[in-house]
Amino acid sequence: MLAFSPIVGYITDRAGSRKWPYLFGLTALAAATALLCIGSSIGLWIAGRLLQGAAGAVVWVVGNSLMADAVGRDGLGQAMGYMSMATSIGILTGPLLGGVLYEKCGYYYVFALAFALIGLDVLMRFMLIERKDAVQWLAPERRPLVPAQDESGVTTDSPAEDFYERMGILTSSSRLMVALWGNFVVALFISSFDSVLPLFVQGTFQWKQSGQGLIFIPLIVAHAFDPLTGYIIDKYPQTARYITAGAFFIMAPLFVLFQLVRNNSMHDKIVLCVLLSGVGLCLSVTVPPLDVEVFNVVEEKEKQRPGAFGSGGATALAFGLTNMGFSAGSLVGPYFAGFMRQEAGWGMMSWALGLMAMLSGIPILLFMGGPDLSKLAGSEDEGVTVSEP
Repeated sequence: MLAFSPIVGYITDRAGSRKWPYLFGLTALAAATALLCIGSSIGLWIAGRLLQGAAGAVVWVVGNSLMADAVGRDGLGQAMGYMSMATSIGILTGPLLGGVLYEKCGYYYVFALAFALIGLDVLMRFMLIERKDAVQWLAPERRPLVPAQDESGVTTDSPAEDFYERMGILTSSSRLMVALWGNFVVALFISSFDSVLPLFVQGTFQWKQSGQGLIFIPLIVAHAFDPLTGYIIDKYPQTARYITAGAFFIMAPLFVLFQLVRNNSMHDKIVLCVLLSGVGLCLSVTVPPLDVEVFNVVEEKEKQRPGAFGSGGATALAFGLTNMGFSAGSLVGPYFAGFMRQEAGWGMMSWALGLMAMLSGIPILLFMGGPDLSKLAGSEDEGVTVSEP
């Protein structure tokens, strides 16, 4: 996913259609699942996992782009909130359903469920009507107005056809780089818990596999608030930087307090669950604003350089960069947390995560949304160009 996400985004923007790249990704995902199902050697399993990661990059990047096309800027935050909530539900129910099917029905029934879900997704993709097609069916008075070039007086730039040129335009934005860093840190925190928390509760509380899985519930349940966060930033976009930075600042002391959990006592178990709930709530609050920020940056770049990305835009490429940042955090997190816990201990690992949360909140507070986000809506009507750092 780390390697393929930006490439997939670039290709999707130039393809002109979101549906067919999505279907290609689902087909590759089905092939990867088949390799994992029938694989009887390390080579096949590695090939299946590599193909699964590449297919996951396609599905995630194109799916986000489809959603952004459908809901537009005004409803993107809440839509991202629902997507984040659905992802969390999948993370929670997947292992539980897989475990029950494996125990009660057998090995192949686990993969049968995976194939059924992929097949359902393929069916829904064939039913999908993309926005560019749906607009053609609207009555003329309801179609989006696109001013002609000679009437608007806007000089369009030559489209940036090269992959690296488009990457350069996007990554020149400090806002985008801050959003990518935020996604990297969020993924690092999540993957750190994924790798360290089961081992910690096993060693401290002597919990078996069921308890090691259930301890993640406090982290995931908080994602029920994702749509609410998205609704707030849709209605009050100027609050996004304060909500996101505030969540990072609050996480800092919560991480530090994890070092209080040391003994196999009911008190420490309750403290652990409370702290996990707090961190889960903060993490859920950060996801929709960071993803919406990526979309806003692309929109700003297209206003500053009309036509620079061509007719396909650069939304998919931007979401590909976001997914790349998240994948990088997921890769680094287990090594970082595992090394800190093994070499320095649980307490020092807590301090390290807390320090990272505190330091990450500073650039988000300073740069997220640009310097004049509160004037953005007015500037669109008045024709004022809002520059970014």
